[in-house]
Amino acid sequence: MEAVDDAAAPPLPYSAACPRWSDALRLLTRGGPSTAPDFSAPASAEVLASLRNDLRVLVVGAGGLGCELLKDLALAGFGRIDVIDMDTIDVSNLNRQFLFRASDVGKPKAEVAAAYIRARVPGLAITAHVGDLTRRPPEWYAQFNLIVAGLDSIDARRWLNATLVSLVGADAETGEVDRSGLIPWIDGGSEGLMGQARVIFPRLSACFECTLSMFDTPKTYPLCTLANTPRLPEHCVEYAHVVEYPRASPFGEGVAFDADNPDHLTWLTDTAAARADKFSIPGVTRRLAAGVVKHIVPAVASTNAVIAAACAAEAWKLATSVAGPLRNYVMLNGTSGVYSYTYETERRPDCEVCGGGGVPRTVTLDSGEVLLEDLLDTLAAEPALRTRAPVLRVASTGAMVWAADGPPALVAATRANAGKRVEELLERGGELVVTDRAMGGARTVIVTWP
Repeated sequence: MEAVDDAAAPPLPYSAACPRWSDALRLLTRGGPSTAPDFSAPASAEVLASLRNDLRVLVVGAGGLGCELLKDLALAGFGRIDVIDMDTIDVSNLNRQFLFRASDVGKPKAEVAAAYIRARVPGLAITAHVGDLTRRPPEWYAQFNLIVAGLDSIDARRWLNATLVSLVGADAETGEVDRSGLIPWIDGGSEGLMGQARVIFPRLSACFECTLSMFDTPKTYPLCTLANTPRLPEHCVEYAHVVEYPRASPFGEGVAFDADNPDHLTWLTDTAAARADKFSIPGVTRRLAAGVVKHIVPAVASTNAVIAAACAAEAWKLATSVAGPLRNYVMLNGTSGVYSYTYETERRPDCEVCGGGGVPRTVTLDSGEVLLEDLLDTLAAEPALRTRAPVLRVASTGAMVWAADGPPALVAATRANAGKRVEELLERGGELVVTDRAMGGARTVIVTWP
């Protein structure tokens, strides 16, 4: 969908005469022990003008955290803001995503959020983009000076991280980073009463992939359990999602499943319920189905507000040099009391994205008789891979082993391999090239067994 941009409102001046910016001017005209080396109090008026007219910020996500981010950044003085989100507003969003009203249900989040902010902050140029962030090319992201993300998906964060790292070149011999393509990004996240914010300078500081082990491995279900011995309602939902949907193509050949599409979710619930009845498994509901496929974690509005404030403060610090940036991770814990902790995550020299992590990973199986579906579960649990919809091919021959993503014909052609032994598909010690949209690149995996 085309972007929506309406900057027709009269500009709101950045001057001492305007009460809205009095606090900002006070901070910018007084130096202190925390100011960055390039801070200049006499240049405060120019800094605010640049904040209004020159600096372009992209907010990724317009959900619970994104709504708070848009409000904070707009009121902090950023004059050019873009927001991207692919979702539409659901009734369940209204309790915490305060930019939306009941009359907005069914409308794109990005457009509604942008319109609300535009109406409340005169002179703000805010542009809405409706669509999947992973479908945008790297050069689209290169037009922004700063990116602030309020995503609820680790896969999306990994993709964004890999994209921003790819924009930054480095000398092959000296390793010196070319900073001309560097776009700082601030990542915020919340999970119930816990949250985190971090500042990432691609290729200079620890990237998102460097710290992937800090996150719990996503819940996965063995394909053999889903197909043969389901025991939980979640098994039935996942089977309907990963097996029945690609096979049936209920909404047309090549139409990907969209968990935010009510028709898709209804089909999934009905299909999962039918399978659950077959195995006498109770508990399949529409709410459960949405929770399984979207990996929904309960959200708390106050956590979103605190984390968004931390992210906005870091954005303002980077834009004005009024203080040095966070180094580089802050965690909020509200589960037992309320406390926060700040520390610096370290860059991994062998990081697959920002380091020299081209060394193949080795996966050791119990035997060559292990089925491919079990190998897929192993790859999903591997901390350095965490595949979700992988495509596997043999490095030496190029033979396609598995495709969970891509053209429907290719996906269908490799479906039968799930029940085959690994030794039928790959020689011991052979290399698989693993790609997954979330990883933002390919990984080489050596598969061996005793």
